[in-house]
Amino acid sequence: MPTPPPADVISPHDTDVTEIETRSAFEQRLTTGTLAGLTVQGLRLDVDPVPDLTATEVTGTLFVGCRFASREVGADLVRRGANVVPPFSGLPYPTQPAHLYTPDDLAAGFAEGGFAGMYDTRVYAHFRAHGGALPDVKEALGQRLHDHGVDNALVDATRAWLAARGPQSVVGVMGGHAVRRGSASYRMAAVLGWELARADRLVVTGGGPGVMEAANLGAYLSTRPAEELTEAIDLLATAPDFTDHERYTATALEVRRRFGAPPVVPAQRGDDLAWARAGGLAIPTWLYGHEPANLFAGRIAKYFSNAIREDTILRLARGGIVFAPGRAGTVQEVFQAATKTYYGTDGASGAYVFLDRAYWTTELPVEALLRPLLAASPFGDLSASIHLTDDVREAVRVLTAG
Repeated sequence: MPTPPPADVISPHDTDVTEIETRSAFEQRLTTGTLAGLTVQGLRLDVDPVPDLTATEVTGTLFVGCRFASREVGADLVRRGANVVPPFSGLPYPTQPAHLYTPDDLAAGFAEGGFAGMYDTRVYAHFRAHGGALPDVKEALGQRLHDHGVDNALVDATRAWLAARGPQSVVGVMGGHAVRRGSASYRMAAVLGWELARADRLVVTGGGPGVMEAANLGAYLSTRPAEELTEAIDLLATAPDFTDHERYTATALEVRRRFGAPPVVPAQRGDDLAWARAGGLAIPTWLYGHEPANLFAGRIAKYFSNAIREDTILRLARGGIVFAPGRAGTVQEVFQAATKTYYGTDGASGAYVFLDRAYWTTELPVEALLRPLLAASPFGDLSASIHLTDDVREAVRVLTAG
């Protein structure tokens, strides 16, 4: 029988000590005279003030995705014992992103070039042109470096939240991507996200349309009255189908313009938590880049690798997962999550809440398989973690109990 891997194998590592990801941290390190053994990631070292590295100790230093004033600078660093992995030319995405994406990042270019001109679409077009899920060697290296940078940025972005609230405060929301805006299921997921964010939970979704967009939308408007959430959904419902990419995206941007940025949280809570309370987290993939971007999350960890993305969502959602009605992808997520819970791979799991009792017991009778499986866990009977309900507020009570 498989056993969980050791905790140090799967836990996010605190890399602050060895990794430099901002220019200010880099400048501070330079004052010590040494960068030996450190990793410098994705910095523009070719812009003023251009640093003089000739007297800096760089033995064992790894420069990844950094730009230098000249090739000679990089060559000199290598001669003195550094390792240099330069940014790849010809790629529309950074090979070592230092931060998670924002909705504005993904939508950049829409105003000038429509859906085809926005950053998210251009990256997807490049992804398809270079082999899609089976890229050529250069593209594969670029994508792997990008996704590693997203891994690091995600650890950095969630560190403050987890330190303040703990892993049980992170709740995943899964469900169908084809759920139309304005439908009963969409409104239910939006209210769920609104209620969870107001209860101090970090809402995490797969970053797609349908249920995922609705949950992030609810979290995005969690500081506003319920009437404004309804107003926003009604506006979005004028472009209900995500296959109408242009109108779907334009309407999302109109909602963002109309309602503006959510208010900043009180200073005593820390500005680094503001994004978490204003849309939560989305973790999408360019494998599904034919679906328009979800523009309501506070931060977006977008990956090329769908496998990494799926595992990351479930690893983070230790405070429970809500499964709204969905088809094959959602069912896959149910049992992928159940595998982690059964073996205790990521530690204690929260509740499994299935919205729409009839759907999950009759149309797709997942409960009939899941309950005996979790009852047989090597950690004891975990079947009590399964909850079925038709009531969003009951779901929130289950997820926020204790």
